[in-house]
Amino acid sequence: MDWPNLVYSDWVETYRTIHLWTQIVGKVRLCHEPWVNHSWGATLYVSSRGLTTSAIPYGEKLLTLEFDFIDHLLSIRTSEGHSATLPLNNDPISNFYNQLTKILEAFEIRSFFEPKPNELSESISFSQDFRPRIYFPEQAHNFWQILIRVNNVLKDFRAQFVGKCSPVHFFWGGFDLAVTRFSGRRAPMHPGHITHLPDRVAREAYSHEVSSCGFWPGNNLYPHAAFYSYAYPEPIGFSTAGVASSSAFYHPTLREFILPYKDVRKSDDPSKELLRFLQSTYEATATLGLWNRDLLEESPFRSLCENEKSRLSPSATKD
Repeated sequence: MDWPNLVYSDWVETYRTIHLWTQIVGKVRLCHEPWVNHSWGATLYVSSRGLTTSAIPYGEKLLTLEFDFIDHLLSIRTSEGHSATLPLNNDPISNFYNQLTKILEAFEIRSFFEPKPNELSESISFSQDFRPRIYFPEQAHNFWQILIRVNNVLKDFRAQFVGKCSPVHFFWGGFDLAVTRFSGRRAPMHPGHITHLPDRVAREAYSHEVSSCGFWPGNNLYPHAAFYSYAYPEPIGFSTAGVASSSAFYHPTLREFILPYKDVRKSDDPSKELLRFLQSTYEATATLGLWNRDLLEESPFRSLCENEKSRLSPSATKD
């Protein structure tokens, strides 16, 4: 299937609206989930309808919130059978925040968190953000279709690593879909200083050596959709390492390799093009950073399982 087009300037207002919605919903999950290393308990996940929190524990029940980019609503459900929806529209952020709060309180769910966005230059309280918003359903649907394709490639990439590795998940702070591999060694203390993010959060996120990659729709610094890959700490020689994509480049301000989304979608095989970029930038990190690749990458059981899946597939049965 073709990968949809995504031009930052065309959909930036819809993007900003969704970003703030995901911050509110993500903070509800963060509020109730047990803390999981590197903020993994706060993220969202790509679903068959949009983005979901997955099941959030609350006492002896579960809560799930899901952005539906087919019917364009936020679905709220509990394990006790309660359900409600919020329309995704052009209302101010304060309306969305207040309505969601009332629904959750009606379900006897109360969430206490800092009611302001993180990692954004502006940090207006959700309840005080009365500005009109823009939301074009077709743009949201288009973005979600891209997330589906990227999610599937990142899952393939994640499966090729047996060391500690994050899920493929959506960070509502940076608004990126990411997966992170770990060397197993501790890293130097991160300097922090990320906009409207406590230093302790950044330092815990980067407490161990990482090779991280993902997809990001851009911002004012780099106003283009792109794939990225970076290392922390960055090993000597990383910025000049060879990367398996002629259009990829190292961005000195972002301190990461960038592969423009437009070049991937126009390639003969976008999935393979993206995998080549991810693998080559990871190899640069692991080789230059002296990771124990034999320990982290080799698994005889993975090949056995893949062979069994192939044997049981419909095409193999037909043959």
